[in-house]
Amino acid sequence: MLKTGILNPQLNSLLSRVRHTNTLVIADRGFPSWPGVETIDLSLVDGVPTVLQVLAAIRANFVIGDVRMASQFLDHNTAETKAAFARALEGIPVTHEDHEGVFKPRVPRAIGLIRTGDTTPYANMVITSA
Repeated sequence: MLKTGILNPQLNSLLSRVRHTNTLVIADRGFPSWPGVETIDLSLVDGVPTVLQVLAAIRANFVIGDVRMASQFLDHNTAETKAAFARALEGIPVTHEDHEGVFKPRVPRAIGLIRTGDTTPYANMVITSA
């Protein structure tokens, strides 16, 4: 029995199948489902868990090469929220790109999508493994 780390068996299985340069999506509660993309739904209630909580949980044993986020994240969030994301992503290259035109078209190529209960506007991330 696992005593520490990721305890969710579906999430553990998904993470163990991500290889070099594969992508993984961490999404907020309103992000659409994608046929053909394995989805692990961790949402419980609004705000539980958050994108940053999931990121922190997987970052301990997952090598992240870079992160893509919607440029709209910068326009729709407070300085405090942007600072919290910057701290959580410290040391990782982050690219902000248009949500509809560039970000969403990346999703179907992901190994999987982790849905959270996060209500932060445009908090979604496409993570590339290193």
